[in-house]
Amino acid sequence: MVKEEKKKSPVLDLIESVIIAVVLALVIRFFLFEPFYIPSGSMEPTLQVQDKIIVNKLVYRFKEPARGDIIVFELPMLEPDLDYIKRVIGLPGETLEIKDSTVYINGQPLEEDYLPADLRFMDFGPITIPDDSYFMLGDNRNNSQDSRIWGTLSKDHIIGKAVLIFWPLNRFGLLK
Repeated sequence: MVKEEKKKSPVLDLIESVIIAVVLALVIRFFLFEPFYIPSGSMEPTLQVQDKIIVNKLVYRFKEPARGDIIVFELPMLEPDLDYIKRVIGLPGETLEIKDSTVYINGQPLEEDYLPADLRFMDFGPITIPDDSYFMLGDNRNNSQDSRIWGTLSKDHIIGKAVLIFWPLNRFGLLK
């Protein structure tokens, strides 16, 4: 006697496939990677208004943010519904000062090859960055609300690291 295989309904097969796809998409979006768009010019020239980027939400579970990383974060004390994007400049425990349009970390000038050569911005500090906090600056220093205004960023407000521009296509590429 041969056992007959039950045939699955094509409708049930389609529903199962859609449910699996939705669950996978939600897991990826909420825990791994999420798209964001750039609403302001605070990170120009690195990021342009209306660029669309991918943010790795998992990376900082395994390592600490590094100087130069571009990160997306929230500032619940200012506007809890908005996400911000800036560059990590100062790390926990460091002393940071801005003099004559140059950032100094522990008294040493910081080389910032991503900034326009002729950019000039105001002096700031010195300050010592608290443990588990970071000093954030926009690349467009004259048009950026950043740590010079709202203070250091606590690590627990970080959403993730910006890793890729995916739109517009002529700007497609990895972020450094």
